[in-house]
Amino acid sequence: MSTLEDLAERVERLLLRHEALQHTNAQLEQQLAAVAAERDNLRSRLAAARARIDALIERLPAGDVDTHDRGASGGGV
Repeated sequence: MSTLEDLAERVERLLLRHEALQHTNAQLEQQLAAVAAERDNLRSRLAAARARIDALIERLPAGDVDTHDRGASGGGV
């Protein structure tokens, strides 16, 4: 009977460990979902920032600003 009781005790411990691992797994899945959502948010913000920078670059003058300024103000000197 001793071995049957030992076996029952081991099975009980395994069941408890299994429940604990299921709980830990559920917590990890929640953390993973939160981190994935944060990653997606950061990617979206990065894309928006890149779009704003690209729009600002488009507004920059194409030629050399110093050459243009000298021609307009220093013509009679």
